Amino acid sequence: MASILQASLAAFLLLPMATTMHSDCIFKKEQAMCLEKIQRANDLMGLNDSSPGCPGIWDNLTCWKPAHVGEMVLVSCPEFFRIFNPDQNIRVVSRNCTEDGWSEPFPHYVDACGFDDYDEYESGDQDYYYLSVKALYTVGYSTSLVTLTTAMVILCRFRKLHCTRNFIHMNLFVSFMLRAISVFIKDWILYAEQDSNHCFISTVECKAIMVFFHYCVVSNYFWLFIEGLYLFTLLVETFFPERRYFYWYTIIGWGTPTVCVSVWAMLRLYFDDTGCWDMNDNTALWWVIKGPVVGSIMVNFVLFIGIIVILVQKLQSPDMGGNESSIYLRLARSTLLLIPLFGIHYTVFAFSPENVSKRERLVFELGLGSFQGFVVAVLYCFLNGEVQAEIKRKWRSWKVNRYFAVDFKHRHPSLASSGVNGGTQLSILSKSSSQIRMSGLPADNLAT
Repeated sequence: MASILQASLAAFLLLPMATTMHSDCIFKKEQAMCLEKIQRANDLMGLNDSSPGCPGIWDNLTCWKPAHVGEMVLVSCPEFFRIFNPDQNIRVVSRNCTEDGWSEPFPHYVDACGFDDYDEYESGDQDYYYLSVKALYTVGYSTSLVTLTTAMVILCRFRKLHCTRNFIHMNLFVSFMLRAISVFIKDWILYAEQDSNHCFISTVECKAIMVFFHYCVVSNYFWLFIEGLYLFTLLVETFFPERRYFYWYTIIGWGTPTVCVSVWAMLRLYFDDTGCWDMNDNTALWWVIKGPVVGSIMVNFVLFIGIIVILVQKLQSPDMGGNESSIYLRLARSTLLLIPLFGIHYTVFAFSPENVSKRERLVFELGLGSFQGFVVAVLYCFLNGEVQAEIKRKWRSWKVNRYFAVDFKHRHPSLASSGVNGGTQLSILSKSSSQIRMSGLPADNLAT
């Protein structure tokens, strides 16, 4: 179970995933290769079931080629142990072919490859760890999805909030929502059953799900980049055509991931069309997706530093006022607000080797990444002053209309029963009063 969850969780990281293939898939792959090698060896040596000697076997860990009586065969430790323990020196296990068949492995896998140590570690600690991480990002993405959906309804509902800045926020919210949805779909389709059946899934639907998943993830990174680019442009340029810029922002945010993922899908189809495309043994192909994402992260980091420098200059100007402590307090507040919007936390592991601090990396990127949409929605919608002011205004307007509707119903029950509501009557009264005021104005005032 732990190895299956590890493969699922590793799909979220910007890593070549050759080392994240879970153990069951590795053994299935090794077994298929072993059977092919044995068949080729039998054909080459002209052996059959009645031939003397020891037939080739797969002992669920290692492949043993056919051998003659008295021959000793040496094989390395299984690939599975070399992957998860790369610092271990290459060790060999031997078997002798006797008249009674194969002898027992010497030294045993326990001594040569540390099988028992790893098995105990995987079955106990790793099961709990990966289940905890999966529960963490499931709660995080669920919370983010609900919060972002609410924020989208608010920004779409109030027309006064429609501006280029909020349009960019809305696209970022949509990218976070798509990312969460794609995660749930991927887990549901690929890793719902805790077995190795998906090792050999190679359907069009399965591959389409992985393409959609990668597109949503890449789009999310690029809209984080757009947020940084827009804010930097806003601070650097005094006047710029926002509508025209928004057109290019949309092309970059949704168009660039489409190109990158489409190129990757075509290359996978022609050069590495194996499995469900959830494993990336070919590192060069994986960089078609990883390269633009890492590039956007680093450019966003440079923009983040540039914006901090501009904020320091503005806060230290005489026009801002305030003492030194208040300046640094506002600077710290602005920096903390920008970190989730820019996705700066992704730079921590952007260039680290794939086998370094994998556990900490999963918690850091999945823990923070899954709740990032929630944090962005709270900071840039629910705590936004314009949004709060518009909600309060709508709330006051609704209370006033409701008050006049109830009051009018009590004062004029005959009109209320005739189907004229308070809101309609209120509008009629306001129009009549305005006409009365206009008719009472002097003619010279109207002329002016």
